[in-house]
Amino acid sequence: MKKMAPLFVLLAGCLWGSMGIFVRGLNVYGFDSMDIVFLRVFGAMLVLGLWMLFFDRKKFRIRRKDIWCFIGTGVISIVFFNYCYFSTIQLTSLSIAAIMLYTAPAIVTILGIFLFKESFRPVKIIALLLAFAGCVLVTGVLTDGAVLTPIGMLLGLGSGFGYAMYSIFGRYATEKGYTSVTISFYTFLFGMAGTCFFVKPFAITEIIRQHPSCMPLVLGLVLFNTLAAYICYTIGLSYMEAGKASILASVEPVVASLIGFLLYKENMDGMTLAGVVLVLVSAVIVNLSPANQKSGEM
Repeated sequence: MKKMAPLFVLLAGCLWGSMGIFVRGLNVYGFDSMDIVFLRVFGAMLVLGLWMLFFDRKKFRIRRKDIWCFIGTGVISIVFFNYCYFSTIQLTSLSIAAIMLYTAPAIVTILGIFLFKESFRPVKIIALLLAFAGCVLVTGVLTDGAVLTPIGMLLGLGSGFGYAMYSIFGRYATEKGYTSVTISFYTFLFGMAGTCFFVKPFAITEIIRQHPSCMPLVLGLVLFNTLAAYICYTIGLSYMEAGKASILASVEPVVASLIGFLLYKENMDGMTLAGVVLVLVSAVIVNLSPANQKSGEM
């Protein structure tokens, strides 16, 4: 399983990167960004909870003293990162918001050194820089022309911090012996509870009642972009360093860009292609570096 860990993380990144297909479809029905976040975590919690109820109830068991791990993955990560990310988009451009979000691998790498004694060898730094440079090129931020205000920068960094926190708190949870299923369930549970403050669940229910044809999109978002993605990432995180996992997950904007080009005829110039190559090279470097163990044997 340890050898497969990078593949699980890459698969998670690909699943997250394909989320735009479902999000665009749901926007047409009148769902806004936070509505979609609520649908993701509520639906994933419901599906996973039912599976655990019928097939493995032991996975519901957690120790009270460990609840902070799941508050971290659910509230500090999912809720905080989404709130900051969507607020950044409102204050600046989508490309700048995306780049601020992808400060997350650097945050995870730095925190991993101090919290988990992970390695900080040159090859990881090279991979980190290549991944970030690739994200910059893929998002087109260099030609965007948007202005980044101080508030926008703080919120953008907040989104990157929140995004990084899943790797940190998820790592703590795996070290305490919890499985990816248990971690994901309680992540979605606390995430749903936190998201309730930003949405009107009855309004969401009304949209679904009026437009039942949106349900395939909701199910796709829940099953693939949320449930499968978080479980795959958590499995990978159980067998490799948090910093490496976060770098590998940077394939997400690459997949999103490729889908935009193939399905929506969005522009893909030489700069975008160069960014795709840089992110893929960073993933190869991380994967080929000696041993993907958690504890710094890089």
